[in-house]
Amino acid sequence: MTRRLCRAITLATLIAGSLARRHAFHRGAGGVILIPRPSVEQRMADLVRHWNEIFAAKDDPQLGWYEADVGQTLRLLDHVPPQAGATIFLPGAGTSLLADELLGRGARLVLNDVSDAALQKLRRRIGACTPEPVWLHHDIAQPLPPGLPVCDIWIDRAVLHFLLHESAIETYFRNLRSLLRPGGHVLLAEFAAHGAPRCAGLDVHRYTVEEMAQRLGPEFELVLTEDYTFVNPAGDPRPYVYALFRRAE
Repeated sequence: MTRRLCRAITLATLIAGSLARRHAFHRGAGGVILIPRPSVEQRMADLVRHWNEIFAAKDDPQLGWYEADVGQTLRLLDHVPPQAGATIFLPGAGTSLLADELLGRGARLVLNDVSDAALQKLRRRIGACTPEPVWLHHDIAQPLPPGLPVCDIWIDRAVLHFLLHESAIETYFRNLRSLLRPGGHVLLAEFAAHGAPRCAGLDVHRYTVEEMAQRLGPEFELVLTEDYTFVNPAGDPRPYVYALFRRAE
């Protein structure tokens, strides 16, 4: 292979890689079409708009994921050392009553959501409290900002399954590993493999415990798992898989 041909192949590879990063490829009747990928800023704006519209249009008890009783999560947390004084990260906290329950147990909370409308509603409901939660308006599929406290427990109910692209899922788990201390716990509660394929007008990535464990990595040990059918406010059953993991010291 000549040097000129090598240079040409290298240049073509670089161009193809650049196009792949900035475009999605769609093959139609007229050939391959390049569709520009949204920027991080555009993705964030689209997500904020989607979730803000949902939180603005419905009262909390009308939301498809609303739980008047967060006992299922609390029962699994009974297998974790007492939460008093623990720092707990809640991705996609929304307006969940879980925040109230954990504050009542003396936890320090980092409350994250991509919807600023949801965080504002939650903040009004909680009111002044000590210690004051950390409020984080952020897309959890993007790298976390610096300066966040190391957490003892990470609790995700029905957030991870909205991430569809591999890069977003990988970033989520990098965020988790970067923030959770050695010996800390992770509780994931996502749509089960045989569960509904969509929620809130969006496709979801359904999970098994095995996939959760594989994505967390070998330093995480499974403590407990439960299949749980949540009945949403419309009366529809939604199979979930709950899994509690502990990170090695």
